[in-house]
Amino acid sequence: MFKGQYSYSVDAKGRISIPAKLRKHVSSECNDTFIMTQGTGKYIDIYPLDQWNLLEAKLLNLNLFNPEHARFSRMLLQNAFDDTLDSQSRILIPQNLLSHAGITKEVLILGVSTKIELWDPSVYQNYLNSSEETFEQIAARVITA
Repeated sequence: MFKGQYSYSVDAKGRISIPAKLRKHVSSECNDTFIMTQGTGKYIDIYPLDQWNLLEAKLLNLNLFNPEHARFSRMLLQNAFDDTLDSQSRILIPQNLLSHAGITKEVLILGVSTKIELWDPSVYQNYLNSSEETFEQIAARVITA
């Protein structure tokens, strides 16, 4: 399970390093391959290949004649790109995804369960500040005994 937050920079070619504490949770079957796509907000989702394959299996169960299902599939897959870690544990993030997330130089890398999220730090701070509920209120509703 991915967890934690890390502050990194995007290099001039659009590459970021995947932190070692996150890489250790990637299964060897993935061959250091990651799939990235736009998140459901102003961020980038990065999935190790095995987790992406589980998501794709769910997509196969969608009814593409249902406009909502078709739109979701298009939005998710039209911006999906794969890359393999280079010798310095970096992946190349396509420019259109960086633009979608508003990431220019600094990037906040979040471990979020089965995926990694990339955020512009100020966008993430605005996201956190935008909630009218406290963490405690959300936790009381989400976590059940």
